[in-house]
Amino acid sequence: MKNSLMPLYEKLTLRKRFLVETVFDTLKNTFNISHTRHRSPANACINILAALVAYAYKTNKKTVKSLTIIQNLG
Repeated sequence: MKNSLMPLYEKLTLRKRFLVETVFDTLKNTFNISHTRHRSPANACINILAALVAYAYKTNKKTVKSLTIIQNLG
């Protein structure tokens, strides 16, 4: 792959990747979002939506600070 200069915003957001992975891990393990087989696509979407709503009501969530200042520069 050819080396190229990465924008500053992308470089800073890559540092926050562990937080995103933590959220996915929480959704998979705590809220049972990973089913192997659904009988219908609607059932799969409702299962994911229910897990996201349950995560929204969770009290101790990981947060990523907004990088709006960096977005305006890039």
